[in-house]
Amino acid sequence: MEEKSYKEYLNHITTFIFDVDGVLTDGTVLVTTSGELLRSMGVKDGYALKCAVNAGYNVAIISAGTNEGVKLRLEGLGIKDVFLGAHDKIKQFETYIKTNNIKSENILYMGDDIADYPVMKIVGLPSCPQDAIPEIKGISKYISHKKGGEGAARDVIEQVLKVQGKWFI
Repeated sequence: MEEKSYKEYLNHITTFIFDVDGVLTDGTVLVTTSGELLRSMGVKDGYALKCAVNAGYNVAIISAGTNEGVKLRLEGLGIKDVFLGAHDKIKQFETYIKTNNIKSENILYMGDDIADYPVMKIVGLPSCPQDAIPEIKGISKYISHKKGGEGAARDVIEQVLKVQGKWFI
């Protein structure tokens, strides 16, 4: 049986879920002398996340990280479902989809490392940045040509919104 092209899944996406480090950031953490951990997030990814929220999609973040600045940035984009400190991502994922009555086949999840693997195995469109680890690339139906923190999130959001006629509303 022939594998479906990832494009066949785009029309069915109602929900975007993203990891943070390595997906919305390049995975680099700058450590200040006071011990604060700083990350860099691309404004183009931010714009696309805001577009998805404004277009009525469910947008969630599931990350093991706990940086309050990351949370403030994402909430500032209108994302209400920001789950930080989620070391068991599958448990947080199951709670989220049950609470919001979302079917896993309607979810695009973008991750880049082993912690994302269990969730990516059960969503409709598992995807990853170009610089994800080989195990994640191996289960992804779509591998962005963009790296984490450098437009990978924008890439997938823009594709879904364009196919569904919701880009540039």
